[in-house]
Amino acid sequence: MRKIAIIGAGSWGTALALVAARAGNEVRLWAHSAQVAESLRLNRENPIYLPGFSLPDSVLPTNDLAEALLDAEMVLTVVPSHVCREVYQQMLPHLLPEMIFVSATKGIESGADFSLSTTASADRLKSAPRRMEEVVRDVIGSQFQPNYVALSGPSFAQEVAKDEPCAIVAASSSTECAAAVQRALSSVTGSRFRVYTNNDVIGVETAGAIKNVMAIATGAVNGLGLGYNSAAALVTRGLAEMTRMAVRLGGRAETLAGLAGIGDLMLTCFGSLSRNRRVGFELGRGRKLDEIISEMREVAEGVKTAKAAHELVAKLAIEMPITTGVYQMLYEGKSPRELELELMERPLKPE
Repeated sequence: MRKIAIIGAGSWGTALALVAARAGNEVRLWAHSAQVAESLRLNRENPIYLPGFSLPDSVLPTNDLAEALLDAEMVLTVVPSHVCREVYQQMLPHLLPEMIFVSATKGIESGADFSLSTTASADRLKSAPRRMEEVVRDVIGSQFQPNYVALSGPSFAQEVAKDEPCAIVAASSSTECAAAVQRALSSVTGSRFRVYTNNDVIGVETAGAIKNVMAIATGAVNGLGLGYNSAAALVTRGLAEMTRMAVRLGGRAETLAGLAGIGDLMLTCFGSLSRNRRVGFELGRGRKLDEIISEMREVAEGVKTAKAAHELVAKLAIEMPITTGVYQMLYEGKSPRELELELMERPLKPE
């Protein structure tokens, strides 16, 4: 049994609290909203983000970071990428070198978000955008080098909460830390939450972030009324773009053929529970982004990640036409139909 702090009580954070509790751990679940924390305490359920699932007694909800982090052996953050830095800065006084920091956030911090940080130096600003590992090391590195693990893979919160079979990956440069997370989230018997380990943090985090951008593009294809041929072509070429970026950043191509790559890509692009796919679908139907976002309770990471990815494309001078097109569709007014035509009329080339 481990003492695990889960920071973020949205649907995925709540589902991971259920997973950790089923595996026999003592869990403290931190909610940013005092109202959500109070509801979790009183009702033993998350009626806003994950209704219908009772929290076991081993899960203690709280709105107090100090209480959540007290004696924690693992700190599992499940917060939107654009607030990750702020949350870690708030946690910093309560963090210890022996803790294992696990990020379940699938996004990239954009230069714009990074520039808002009061602790960002001029030199650091030049290197934005940042993966979540880089954000965590930026914040904690002045005090100690964190034991970092990225948790990613095909996993809808609702299905995990139902205890349906699921496989994900825990990636870390430390074999021991990855294995510790693997053990902590796996039940001794009858586990339906299977965790594989991997040492390619860059590949896993890049895949987990960019697949959300591809899901917006795929949703737009569906929203335009196009069929499986179009969607399959886009997802396949999207995987090529994800791989290109991951390798350029220092990740391994084979990681993109695994759970964090093609596995999560298929789930997010084709699954009806995908928030990013829903954004793209509504854009394809002709609705405006602000209107779509205003109706969503949780963050569709692909919207902000498209901006960060666009910055990376420019910085790395790599060709990623789908990623660039999604950015233009979200932020420059390009219509989904214009994006479709532009992608199909690009110069012919070898695969």
